[in-house]
Amino acid sequence: MSGQAGGTLCCGVDEAGRGPLAGPVVAAAVILGPAHGIAGLADSKKLSAGRRATLALQIRQRALAWAVASASVEEIDALNILRATLLAMRRAVEGLALAPAEVLVDGLYCPAIPQPVRAIVRGDSTVAEISAASILAKTARDALMLELHRAHPQYGFDRHKGYPTAAHLAALRAYGVSAVHRRSFAPVKALLGGA
Repeated sequence: MSGQAGGTLCCGVDEAGRGPLAGPVVAAAVILGPAHGIAGLADSKKLSAGRRATLALQIRQRALAWAVASASVEEIDALNILRATLLAMRRAVEGLALAPAEVLVDGLYCPAIPQPVRAIVRGDSTVAEISAASILAKTARDALMLELHRAHPQYGFDRHKGYPTAAHLAALRAYGVSAVHRRSFAPVKALLGGA
């Protein structure tokens, strides 16, 4: 299903990285256009890393417009994860080279933007533009987490991308909390003595 209605430009928006204990939350906004010719768009979580990378390249080459934005660890801790996610989404829409007539967002909540906006539960599985945004957000965030891994290899961000796996929690206990960890998240806060 495509979000295009009557030839107007529709933008899909999704995020990656709400649940991890470290790193930014990343959002993407994508306007595919009716003749994008990209087959196999789906929720990024249902695709292999290799397939996501291939599709991300096609999206960046063929979409009418796309943008990726983030909210930092500091913004997540100051605002809370939901508000930081909506901020990243707003930044992504604002970063588009074309102004969409309508914005479709995966999930339950909509960012504060001037355009008409609708939240669609499981939109990443049913709306091509949101699927494309899901893929761009996930691949961009994974790339950021690989950069953080190079700076902080002891945490294993290359494997778990900051999610609270047993290995990540063990590394947090062994090495302490880094500057890229979200201090407002319960497992990190507990290690800092603020539980």
